[in-house]
Amino acid sequence: MRIFITGASGFVGSAVVRELISAGHDVVGLARSDSAAKVIADAGAVVYRGDLERAESLERGVSEADAVIHTGFNHDFSKFKASCEDDRKLIDALGSALARSERPLIVTSAIGVLPPGSVVTEQTMPLSPSPNPRAATEEAVRALIDRGVNVSVVRLPPSTHGEGDHGFVPMLIKIARDQGASAYVGEGLNRWPAVHRFDAAKVYRLAVERATRGGYYHAVAEEGVPFRQIAEVIGRRLKVPVVSRSQEEAAAHFTSFFAHFVAMNVAASSKQTQEQLQWRPTLPGLIADLDGPHYFA
Repeated sequence: MRIFITGASGFVGSAVVRELISAGHDVVGLARSDSAAKVIADAGAVVYRGDLERAESLERGVSEADAVIHTGFNHDFSKFKASCEDDRKLIDALGSALARSERPLIVTSAIGVLPPGSVVTEQTMPLSPSPNPRAATEEAVRALIDRGVNVSVVRLPPSTHGEGDHGFVPMLIKIARDQGASAYVGEGLNRWPAVHRFDAAKVYRLAVERATRGGYYHAVAEEGVPFRQIAEVIGRRLKVPVVSRSQEEAAAHFTSFFAHFVAMNVAASSKQTQEQLQWRPTLPGLIADLDGPHYFA
């Protein structure tokens, strides 16, 4: 297939590009900047210049594709809610461009939008209304499903890890360096699911090849890693104390916004995804990967 992918130069998107090309697909990657274009071209994909903030700039790329994978998202957390609403609008535009065809659209969501507390599955849906702005992505998807668009969702865990990671774990490492301590909240028993980015990339490829309308997939290799274990590795590698913080203290240690993610407790199953896609994660888990040199260089 000729597959158009947003976020093609990003941490997850670039892994998806590599996976698709290795499977024999032709890949067209969206690039907003020259640096992004170089990453995409070096990977062997065709560069398409456009901007997520201008949906009309993507029209030709989408119209010429057999399938679309959307991994792009603005991770500037200072305007998180606005970014989530922008994602809603973009998904609607992508779906409208693919309407009245069987061409699949694969959209990226997050395990963290699901209700906390119990082990969530592919059938678990965000609360409605949801207190999490990121739920806008799945609300947009459900609207497309109702319109008959061939759209599926890949949910990523809070730690999609590997060399080049610039997500939550590097943020934790920086905070531990700055604060002189690696912290967890309470007893640190809240759990984060995790996956290596190259294992996650296989889920995207299998999902787009399967093209099941209304499919929900969990790119989750580990159901839930206790947060305290993450903090302990960071503390040991940085040679700083590992400490417990109360909810109130966590807001000061991590900043009030990021403390929400630190305390997140969203263990997630991928049993159905593994069965439906015949997917088996094979790469190192979060703790083993975190203990490697690339996170502390």
